[in-house]
Amino acid sequence: MQAIFAVTFPFFALVLLGYLAAQRRVLPEAAIPGLNMFVLFFALPCMLFRFGASRPFGQLIDPVLLGIYGVSALLMVVFSIALTLQRVPGDSGVPLKDAAFGALVATFPNAGFMGVPLLVGLLGERAAGPLIGAILLDLVVTSSLCLALAQMQPSRGSGPGAGLRDGVLQDRDPQASDAHDSVLAAFLRALRGALSNPLPWAIGLGALVAASGLALPEPLLQIIKMLGDAATPVALFTIGAVLWRAGQHTHTATPVARYLPLALVKLLVHPLLVLSAGVVAQAMGLAVSHFGLMVLVLTAALPSASNVSILAERYGADNGRIARIIMASTVLAFGTFSVFAWAMGAGLP
Repeated sequence: MQAIFAVTFPFFALVLLGYLAAQRRVLPEAAIPGLNMFVLFFALPCMLFRFGASRPFGQLIDPVLLGIYGVSALLMVVFSIALTLQRVPGDSGVPLKDAAFGALVATFPNAGFMGVPLLVGLLGERAAGPLIGAILLDLVVTSSLCLALAQMQPSRGSGPGAGLRDGVLQDRDPQASDAHDSVLAAFLRALRGALSNPLPWAIGLGALVAASGLALPEPLLQIIKMLGDAATPVALFTIGAVLWRAGQHTHTATPVARYLPLALVKLLVHPLLVLSAGVVAQAMGLAVSHFGLMVLVLTAALPSASNVSILAERYGADNGRIARIIMASTVLAFGTFSVFAWAMGAGLP
């Protein structure tokens, strides 16, 4: 456990430094979006391109591992929405849009900004293969599904037959369009948004270069290396700054009961669900290596992705609740992630 803490502590410490720098105004708030864009469009794509170009395609897209992770993600979305929509006495309930973002924040780990450097640092570069497959699935499928569900809710004041209201399916007007068309249209819109993210393209381009055997010019490789090397510290620092900024832009109080359970679902239920799915797959005779399953479990054990709060703000969801889930999961993950890493045998010879 001490060896695991020796690896994880610097990563979470950099997140804390970013938070404190923004809080103390050493890093101006106006600089945070630019820092985030640098990581998203320059540093992290170069890091992922290098990993994609250095690994065989079969290590990036393992259908069994993708199936395990994908099934777990879908179950997590369903479970999180059901948990959020469950009303308790005295509680007015949560709209479907906020429940969908709750599912996204409980299912979407911070695998890009935090997971890639942390897991590679903990397990070595071969962890990049299963991790990149999980990142692709989350970026393309999980996020698109949750954003599509968030857009199914009509605006307040819509008349009878509007479809979904406060998470409950209402009687529809016979002249209204079919609900499945609405879901499909929302999913396609969300999918187009996901495909505008540079990370999947960086991975795909790296895999294409590896498959073609093309040798890039040395000066270009050096530029990619320099930008990729900047990804780890800047990404972690940016997470902390983004968390502070999200807290500054939340103007409503959120009861602990509305955010802590989902933070614990993210940190505990998600990795245990992935582990259970892997054990079931092994019992069915599928080829699931312990190392690949360990990478997926630790990916699921990461805290919630910090950019979900930005999406929640953009889509008009309860950003205060989402920001608190992300903050709680990030703070608690230092302990829970380390325990999962120890239990799975990370760092052992």
